[in-house]
Amino acid sequence: MKYLDNLLLGLLISGLIGVLAYRRGSLAVSGVLGAMIDGTLIFGLGGWAWGLTLITFFVSSSLLSHYKQGLKADLAEKFAKGHRRDLGQTLANGGAGALMAFAYALWGAPALLAAFVGALATVNADTWATELGVLNPSPPRLITNGEIVEVGTSGGVSWLGTSASAAGALVIGLAMWTFLWLGDLLGGGRPTLTLWWTVPAALAGGMTGSLVDSLLGASVQAIYYCPTCGKETEKQLHGCGTVTRRQRGWRWLNNDVVNFISSLAGALAAVGVFLL
Repeated sequence: MKYLDNLLLGLLISGLIGVLAYRRGSLAVSGVLGAMIDGTLIFGLGGWAWGLTLITFFVSSSLLSHYKQGLKADLAEKFAKGHRRDLGQTLANGGAGALMAFAYALWGAPALLAAFVGALATVNADTWATELGVLNPSPPRLITNGEIVEVGTSGGVSWLGTSASAAGALVIGLAMWTFLWLGDLLGGGRPTLTLWWTVPAALAGGMTGSLVDSLLGASVQAIYYCPTCGKETEKQLHGCGTVTRRQRGWRWLNNDVVNFISSLAGALAAVGVFLL
């Protein structure tokens, strides 16, 4: 098979990274499986530049999840899951990128490279916004009506979170451009700057995807209420042990589904930049 060697190499690399991430507390056991699925497909079918860009996302987001972890501890009750990513989270974050790599292996269309950049920029932007936005000195505002809400509320936005989102998206665009350029250089070709569009495509994709994520979080994502603690949460079973009741949103639209949909929106935005 044309891609067999690359797929096996991708499986080996993603497996090693997954085990290391598990030992560092960044992945749950099921999350290791998800990381291996994403990594194998993206490395094996997209190539080294795609795989290294995926690693850039994973390493940067994992480091930020541990940044000032003590200050974020009180927010655990708001989020459906903790910083140890499980199978659902890893597939939600890397699943769209893996689909783009699969399609790229079939058709090789450059627009699919743009889609991959936009999808990965979205999940990186969202992670950076979440991990750094909660440290904003003033409370966030709901994106739909500007109402002040508690830190960690789905759909809440802040200046720090928005700035972090843009930075996270740009990192993906710069990483992809750098790795493609190095690939040409090390492969004996003549490196060019013609793929500079990956940077604005990543920024547009990441910001669009983050906007969609916030809008869905503020409107139709499933949000629950704990009658014992009197708090909103994404969890169906609150940290206090109380079974929560759905307060708003569609029951099937949890945070993982929101992340996946948002990454597809980011992919489309990045393709738009590529076509322009």
